[in-house]
Amino acid sequence: MLRFAFPLLLLSFLETIVAGELTYAPAPVDNPLKGLVPYLSAPNTERFPHSLKFQYFSLKQLNSAKDTYDWSKLESALTKSQDAGCQMILRIYLEYPGKESGMPDFLIDEGVKLTEWEADGSKNLTPDYEDPRLREALTKFITAFGEKYDGDPRIGFITVGLLGMWGEWHNYPRTDLWASKETQVLVLNAFEKSFSRTRLLLRYPAGPNNPHMAKTIDRPFGYHDDSFSWATLKTGKPEDDWYFLNSLEKAGGLNTWKKHPIGGETRPELWPTFFTDTKHERDQGFDRCVQETHASWLLDSGVFDARFDLPPKRLERATKSVQKMGYEFYVSSWEYRGGGVELSVENRGNAPFYYNWPLILEVYDAEEKLISTAQSVSNISTLLPGESAIWSFYKVEGLNEASYRVRIPNPMPGGKSLRFANETEGNMGLILGTLADGMKKD
Repeated sequence: MLRFAFPLLLLSFLETIVAGELTYAPAPVDNPLKGLVPYLSAPNTERFPHSLKFQYFSLKQLNSAKDTYDWSKLESALTKSQDAGCQMILRIYLEYPGKESGMPDFLIDEGVKLTEWEADGSKNLTPDYEDPRLREALTKFITAFGEKYDGDPRIGFITVGLLGMWGEWHNYPRTDLWASKETQVLVLNAFEKSFSRTRLLLRYPAGPNNPHMAKTIDRPFGYHDDSFSWATLKTGKPEDDWYFLNSLEKAGGLNTWKKHPIGGETRPELWPTFFTDTKHERDQGFDRCVQETHASWLLDSGVFDARFDLPPKRLERATKSVQKMGYEFYVSSWEYRGGGVELSVENRGNAPFYYNWPLILEVYDAEEKLISTAQSVSNISTLLPGESAIWSFYKVEGLNEASYRVRIPNPMPGGKSLRFANETEGNMGLILGTLADGMKKD
């Protein structure tokens, strides 16, 4: 067999290679599954480009009777979000200050206790989270929810919710009404078992020694900071020990973002002044908080709400800051080699892309007719910020007059494709050029 080695090596050495260099340009601010997020029902959302929308649902809306689930309101919301070209983030709650109880009627009729108290100046109704009837209902609901929607491309992320005010996993200051660790574990186990494809986020990171929260740090969940830029960074003050990065560090989760998404909500007090020359005294700095948390998305009404001016200067600042959120894929060069194409890719963003969407190469002839396609086996979700990778395609036709384009299509029909941070990124994908355009190497 050794006698064939030299001819094979010679053929490989003499093989023609065509290569091309590509130029960086910032990726669009509304790239999918990242950026600022308005409520689905909010007006004026055209004020700022976005690819996600957020919606609350009460459990009562979805769990209409015992062992009976009504998905019509969720389906209507998903359709509305999809029609706008956006994936949706959702959260389900049982209690929401100022609103009627989110408890299904059948549980109230069965005698599950509700405690009325004043929270944030509004009436709130907290259920008895230790009642076995409620626990059973929650477990069954989460199972049905996962069977119906795990992997649904219309859903970008789910914040776990269900427990505590706003589904935010606390009843502060009524800690006596908070769910026990046993109840928390039931909910966590049900979500982990029922959702293996759709990415889930929790409000609070918790290690094994947390006195109020069940351990979460070893579970496949991300986290959402709902006091973003207000209670995010470490201050060194004992009274600020609950701040987001403090909590992550204590739980041993500062690297969670490498595998699981970080999201959140900007504090309403900061909406009027973000991206302006005026800074609230409590503002910890949007850009710094994004950098240190590696946040991919943030629920925010400041740039969408018509109460707050959005002049060109503020819009420009917001755009530049939001472009730093999440991933940003830059293709620096490409090579055609013996029927295969390789892309040299950098992630110039602040987080990975958390889904392995398909990576497609399309070949067009001189008349712009599609000749063939090839799908890469590369996993785009593994490329971390500051790292480079080779994304490869095999069995690609190599006609000199053909043009080559790369796309990462959105699996949701009508959704925005993932676009590269390149000058030649366009409506039909990233244009690599033709073999005739490339630089031939021997």
